[in-house]
Amino acid sequence: MNQERLLKVILGPHMSEKASIAADKRREYVFEVVTDAKKPEVKGAVELLFNTQVQAVRIVNVKSKPKRFGQIQGRSKAWKKAYVTLQPGQEISFAGG
Repeated sequence: MNQERLLKVILGPHMSEKASIAADKRREYVFEVVTDAKKPEVKGAVELLFNTQVQAVRIVNVKSKPKRFGQIQGRSKAWKKAYVTLQPGQEISFAGG
């Protein structure tokens, strides 16, 4: 895989209550990824960026929701997220600088 492509696959970590529980219990981290990302690309990107060993990757399409502001109706943007499970003994720290 092209290293330039791997650097563009991950858009950022997705921090939520569900994501923090998964990180604590199952060494599972959640990332927002580009909409055309595939599992091998996400695995390669995480291993390249964070110097860790990935055990498994699950990808979920998050559908758009109807939104409303007064009488103006619209929809939120659809996006894709990836659940990345790391090998035992590996971890990613987002708090450090």
